[in-house]
Amino acid sequence: MFTGIIEALGTIINITEKGSNKIFTIEAPFSQEMKENDSLSHNGVCLTIEKIKGHSYQATAVRETLVKTNLGSIQTGDIVNLERAMASGYRFDGHIVQGHVDQTGTCAGIEEVGGSWLIDFEFDASKGNYLVEKGSVCIDGVSLTVFNVTGNSFRVTIIPHTMQATNFKNMKVGTTVNLEFDVVGKYIKRLFDLGYKDAIAK
Repeated sequence: MFTGIIEALGTIINITEKGSNKIFTIEAPFSQEMKENDSLSHNGVCLTIEKIKGHSYQATAVRETLVKTNLGSIQTGDIVNLERAMASGYRFDGHIVQGHVDQTGTCAGIEEVGGSWLIDFEFDASKGNYLVEKGSVCIDGVSLTVFNVTGNSFRVTIIPHTMQATNFKNMKVGTTVNLEFDVVGKYIKRLFDLGYKDAIAK
């Protein structure tokens, strides 16, 4: 489990294809603090640490992950948002993030306003994911509050610290991002879709 509070940026230093999978070698500031089999969020995607060497480590993304997230198009030299799994006893600063990306979205607009940035995102509403005004969403592993929510779009505000501490600083119109919708909202929507609305009302 994660919180959507990015700890560090990692740099992709090598990509090896093995069958339909890709093995990423990533340089990260806390590589030497990790151990094999640790879970680590990469742009919001939970991957298992397989090997650690010096200041870098290896993790494999399977075909399903490559097809459904932006890890499939990532290149050597790109940076990714990193967060280690939540430790017990820590403050819960973001929201519940599983590291299971629901779908990708696209940056539809960026506007700088008074030192912060308003960024609009669009997504495929036919996939059945749901947002509520002032609710939470995880974008490339970053926990954010949404507003101006429509059926297939929403807006977030990015403060200077977040802009500098994440790969949002490289965001452009047309950039593909990973989206994980709020897990509580997903379960409630699923219950309603299955016809439990009347049962809940009673």
